[in-house]
Amino acid sequence: QVRLVESGGGLVQPGGSLRLSCASSGSIVRINAMAWYRQAPGKQRELVAGISSGGITNYADSVKGRFTISRDNAKNTVYLQLNSLKPEDTAVYYCNANIHTTWVTPASDYWGEGTLVTVSS
Repeated sequence: QVRLVESGGGLVQPGGSLRLSCASSGSIVRINAMAWYRQAPGKQRELVAGISSGGITNYADSVKGRFTISRDNAKNTVYLQLNSLKPEDTAVYYCNANIHTTWVTPASDYWGEGTLVTVSS
């Protein structure tokens, strides 16, 4: 089985910073793309940032220039650095990874349980 565990959320003032981490563990042969999504109260889950296995990144327009996604393939971990945080960044942030658990079956998407980020003064 595969497990994704997020950490690093919390309460931060506007303009502050946080660093989220998501560690993948279990029967992992290869991790393809990894991503961070978020879901604010009353809203749909949205893609925040993604990173390919080769390190190519993409970002939602609302976070470009403020958030940075990175990954450590040796640790099966993806990170999200959140800078210049705004109240509208308040949401539960979820980690997503596309993972092969064997070499002969297609990869599947796995999700973490989420970590809450609250931006408030």
